[in-house]
Amino acid sequence: MFSKKQSFIKGAIIISFGGFVSKILGAVYRIPLTAFLGGEGMGIYQMVYPLYCILLTVSASGIPTGIARLISSGSGSGAERQAFRLYGAIGIIGTLLMYLLSAPLAAIQGESAINLCCVMLCPSVFFVSVLSVVRGYFQGRGNMYPTAITEISEQVIKVAIGCGLAYYFRSNMPLAVASTLFAVTVSEVISTVIAVAWYMKSRARGPLFKVAPAPYSAIIKYTIPLTLTAIAMPASQLLESIVAVRLLKEFADNATALYGIFSGCAVTIINLPVSVTYGLAAASVPQITPLAEQGDIDGAKAKAYKSILITLAISLPAAIGLFAFAPLAVKLIFSSLAGDEKTLLIRLVRIMAVNAVTLSLVQTSSACLTSLGRPIKSTVTQWTTCILRVGITALLIKLTNLSIAGAAIAANCSYLVAALINIWYISREKSGRGATYENNLDRLGHGPVRADEGR
Repeated sequence: MFSKKQSFIKGAIIISFGGFVSKILGAVYRIPLTAFLGGEGMGIYQMVYPLYCILLTVSASGIPTGIARLISSGSGSGAERQAFRLYGAIGIIGTLLMYLLSAPLAAIQGESAINLCCVMLCPSVFFVSVLSVVRGYFQGRGNMYPTAITEISEQVIKVAIGCGLAYYFRSNMPLAVASTLFAVTVSEVISTVIAVAWYMKSRARGPLFKVAPAPYSAIIKYTIPLTLTAIAMPASQLLESIVAVRLLKEFADNATALYGIFSGCAVTIINLPVSVTYGLAAASVPQITPLAEQGDIDGAKAKAYKSILITLAISLPAAIGLFAFAPLAVKLIFSSLAGDEKTLLIRLVRIMAVNAVTLSLVQTSSACLTSLGRPIKSTVTQWTTCILRVGITALLIKLTNLSIAGAAIAANCSYLVAALINIWYISREKSGRGATYENNLDRLGHGPVRADEGR
């Protein structure tokens, strides 16, 4: 059952279910976490994550979609085994970098507790790299079960261990925050062991690190553009955390807590419906890629538009629900917040409700561009809009009385621009192009020569 390829809809449902359950567990996790850590502790927790996400993006984020596209194209035999070597090494470098940057980051952000937090979290960079290769391998083969199951296992382990440690160390806030981040590392280690065992069972013909025929250049050509795309968001969040907190300190004594409510609470709620549409993005890759490879750009675009329309149909009602039921969501998930903090959180959720639509569209449209062989366009979109986000955040906090709500409005503007640009790029794709990465590699002698219909 768990080893079979699924249809587009079934695959999307499986991976969306896994993502949604994972996000629900993550949101529920915030209830005891906020009670144990408070607004300041949540602020420190969120200030660590941008650096972690940047290193994780470099070592892992482009892998699932990139490997999935390479394998689903039919010319990436053994690509995942090469990727184990390549991104395993990059993951080790990422872990060491996070360890070395922990003290400088703590100094820059003006929060000494960040140092220990980074040290506790840094080993997970390596393990997520390996886990991402396994997920990409199975996604490329149309099997979404490993991704869904390991996503859920990550959250279950993190919640169980994180809650226990946060409660035990609750009297020492910096140590409590650091222990919850150590729980993340433990969850990634266990989930990676499960995923690798699954992979080895499905690839019983040879050892895990057997040299594969797919060249490193083919892997890099897929994963690097996706990595550059994915890194834009955590990079902007890192800059935003520095800019927003420093500017807020000019007007408020609780700047770290304000940023914690925005990034750790409001964004958590907004990401719940976005996680449902993630399955559409992942499942669209093996559906669109073969058509693009054959030169059937019109057919590939039709599949892309279908994914985008389904994304819109799911996310739009979700956004309306977030706006209408923001007080209930805040009461259920973040009941431990003080009265004024709850009022602020409700305001932020309502402002950012539109992100349930725009961020979902960005996610799906980026995957569609990758499937069409145009990941660079998605990269340009992400970096342009993320720079826009930091700039608008700084202007609104500095020049208005919006306070942290300025960051929420900036996020709205940036994701809307990103979604529109990506959809415009897709609409501009011409039929008969038929020259994607594999075709270029074929001409360079890295694969079998194929005749594309649209050429």
